[in-house]
Amino acid sequence: MPGGLSRRGFLGLTGSAALGARLVGLDALARSDLFALVLGSIQDGGLPQAGCYTPRCERARGDPHYVASLAIVEGESGRVWLVDASPDLARQMDLIPGEAFRRRAARRRPFEGILLTHAHIGHYLGLALLGRESLAIAPTPCYCTSPMAEFVRTNGPWSLMVDEGRLDLRVLTPDTAVQLGSNLEVTAVPVPHRHEFSDTVGFVFRGPRRSLLYLPDIDNWDRWDRPIEDVVGEVDVALLDGSFYSAGEVPGRSLEEIPHPLVSGTMDRLQDMVRAGKKVIFTHLNNTNPVLDKGSRERAEVLRRGFGIARAGRRYPL
Repeated sequence: MPGGLSRRGFLGLTGSAALGARLVGLDALARSDLFALVLGSIQDGGLPQAGCYTPRCERARGDPHYVASLAIVEGESGRVWLVDASPDLARQMDLIPGEAFRRRAARRRPFEGILLTHAHIGHYLGLALLGRESLAIAPTPCYCTSPMAEFVRTNGPWSLMVDEGRLDLRVLTPDTAVQLGSNLEVTAVPVPHRHEFSDTVGFVFRGPRRSLLYLPDIDNWDRWDRPIEDVVGEVDVALLDGSFYSAGEVPGRSLEEIPHPLVSGTMDRLQDMVRAGKKVIFTHLNNTNPVLDKGSRERAEVLRRGFGIARAGRRYPL
């Protein structure tokens, strides 16, 4: 795993309708920077979620939150690496700043590469929006593990994108660093998660100044073959699975069926590290998670303890 780099502050932005315009206005800030841009922070089903008419989902119909995804942006060149292709991809692309990116998209090559964590719906369905019925992307490297590559290669419509040369599958070896650009390195980190169709990884990105862990899905910290404290200790910023705040959030369903670490438990494990200055941000939030409510006791507790809550538009320099 790459070691941590020196700490610096980060720029956080929130909002929805005017977010893309505000981000474009920050081009001058971004031109010489490599940074991770949060494109979304919600669990695969989105917010609002299909069939959800709770007050939280009803509020979100006027202020939608996007499914968890990340972009690594090289501001000067406009090069962008997409991390997971969510069902919200079309709107998420509007959040990526810079005319250089838009010119690349017009040439059907918006992304320098696409990285996939696993084969659950929120993490790869957006690939379909890049196929012949929509953007019809030019050949683009798609980085993933061998089981994930096999899933894409052998299941339509993704297989058609491979056959047409739109997705150039490039297999990542777990725990082995790969150079994506002159100033950007990625390491796929295997994690235990429901492997119905593929295995699952998180990614450690290392830029010239800082390092970032993106780990939106894992079953349980105790089932991992490495202590979460050690992994977080080796990066500057960690965006971690925060699907559920506490047990019993999903009526009629057991967390044994949809296992994820609880936000409350993760805070207990990492509290000392956060108190010492480590940045730990929760992402992949389920539509039942009360931290999504700005006035909730749970959200206030997360922030009081020094942790963060991801939202589309937040930047983390690399």
